[in-house]
Amino acid sequence: MLTKDQNQAARAISLEEKHGAHNYHPLPVVLSKGEGVYVWDVDGKKYYDFLSAYSAVNQGHCHPRIVNAMIKQAQTLTLTSRAFHNDKLGPYEAYVTNYFGFDKVLPMNTGAEAVETSVKISRKWAYEVKGIPEGQAQIIVCENNFHGRTTTIISFSNDPVARKNFGPFTKGFIKIEYDNLEALEATLKNNPNVAGFLVEPIQGEAGVYVPQEGYLAKAKALCEKYGILFVADEVMSGFGRTGKWFGFQNHEIVPDMVCMAKGLTASYLPLGCLMVSDKIAAKFETTPMMIGLTYNGHPVALAAALAVINIYESDKLIENTRQMGAYLESKIEEMRSQHPSMGAFRNTGLLGCLDVLKNKTTGKILFL
Repeated sequence: MLTKDQNQAARAISLEEKHGAHNYHPLPVVLSKGEGVYVWDVDGKKYYDFLSAYSAVNQGHCHPRIVNAMIKQAQTLTLTSRAFHNDKLGPYEAYVTNYFGFDKVLPMNTGAEAVETSVKISRKWAYEVKGIPEGQAQIIVCENNFHGRTTTIISFSNDPVARKNFGPFTKGFIKIEYDNLEALEATLKNNPNVAGFLVEPIQGEAGVYVPQEGYLAKAKALCEKYGILFVADEVMSGFGRTGKWFGFQNHEIVPDMVCMAKGLTASYLPLGCLMVSDKIAAKFETTPMMIGLTYNGHPVALAAALAVINIYESDKLIENTRQMGAYLESKIEEMRSQHPSMGAFRNTGLLGCLDVLKNKTTGKILFL
């Protein structure tokens, strides 16, 4: 017989299955509470949250400093739209650009929006600065990329699940092999209409593929040589996961544009951003409303984001990532020496992946 709480869990799952679109297939656990690194289900069972909302909840659940910053702002001013100025947007933009060393920042809602906007700006820059004929700009991307699930973004994905029955697709993209400088330079040599190179410093969804030493630095140099923009998608690799604020900082480069989102508000409200240089920002500043977002400059989201960054500093979270990443790597290597069935382990900081091996005869997983 089901207990009252078990009935509650079954009812919650049943309601989702009946009334919700089945775009995810979650584990049969109904969570109702979170605090720090723990979450509880409706039965009161306690779990460690190793997923952390795909690394969006980096400060833990219900962090009091973030909650209080949001409550204070929500009780004062929630949203103005960009028809007006508000007293939080300018200070946030000044803090973020000075802190991360970029000229301008454009707040938005999601990582996919940041990527979409980087595509638009790359094309506009190419037409107005590089002189590429309008409608012919190309953007180089890498195979096995994951930049989001909008129609334009899946147009340059090679994931059949993301693409099947969603065409026709947006044109204007050239796919090359990730971590292949020869392929990048050959493409640049043979395509004068290339506007930019969009790349993940570490390919996350593909399986945490870390590029070889020097790849990103040499790729950035090629972009400069051929006069195209270098765009880093840091939605997965940003905000401390690699032991640096951003993955590109492990390679001592400065991209022309940086897309970011996850971890920016510790999940309390959706917030993405695109950081750019002045030469890039000029291309959309001259055309008001070219890029318009209802929630751009949301005071409550910005208050949360500032609290998040302050916690990274005060609690030394990025330094902790480096230490814990080194510890994790050493322990995994110890285990691999004792268990030959374990697959390869790839990591930078705490962004890591351990391959799963299966018995070729039985198909059973040998190690996960």
